[in-house]
Amino acid sequence: MASLSIPGVEDPDESGLSAPVCRTVTPAGDLLLLVPGDSAAARAAAYAQDDDLTAVMEITDVAPVSVPHRIRGRAWVAGWLTPVRNDQRAEAAMLLAERHPVGELLGIGEALQPEPAPGLYGRTAWMMLHLEVGEGAVDDLWGAEPVEPDEFAAAAPDPLAAHEAELLQHLHTAHSEQVRGLCALLGDRGEVCGLRDRAVPVGLDRFGLRVRFTDAEQRSFDARFDFPEPVRDVTELRRAMHRLFEAAAE
Repeated sequence: MASLSIPGVEDPDESGLSAPVCRTVTPAGDLLLLVPGDSAAARAAAYAQDDDLTAVMEITDVAPVSVPHRIRGRAWVAGWLTPVRNDQRAEAAMLLAERHPVGELLGIGEALQPEPAPGLYGRTAWMMLHLEVGEGAVDDLWGAEPVEPDEFAAAAPDPLAAHEAELLQHLHTAHSEQVRGLCALLGDRGEVCGLRDRAVPVGLDRFGLRVRFTDAEQRSFDARFDFPEPVRDVTELRRAMHRLFEAAAE
């Protein structure tokens, strides 16, 4: 989930229309955002024109599985917001479409106007905004860290992100006993974990697996199981998971 805020600018009806409908990162490491043309963000960006308009986008990482306390972490990206100009709109629209192929809703063409105008389905048209990244930060179970713009630009999408939800569901339904058995890899914590009656995989990326262990009294903790090396696809993930399960069974 993502929300966009501009210091000093509020959505008068608190409708949340400033939340980007979709977003992507440019090759230069900046953000492209698609927002409703009647949103507070669109109006503020159109009014500011070339003036510096500071904005902050907050991204909330929510586990794609049904567990209590599903928020896994948050990230913030702050910078300067401007409307995408006419000579850049076609390229920006294509970048958004590559990441979010939403067809007519993206409105490449007449539905994307440089300023708010009637659009598809009887609502105000969409507006594309450009957020030049100035700074960032992440905050999760393992602490808070700043992120420099060049680090953000150099970061690559995780190869498992698009399949994470189905992979976690598969691990939970088809390998629940093996996932619970990973507590054997936790050392002293594993002795306590052995008394726990539920283990749910709540996060998966190229670096490892995150599991939430919960006892009958609903006390829980998360544990991270790192792979020996980052995986690049589902085939390598399968091998890495087998190694984890085998190590826990020894």
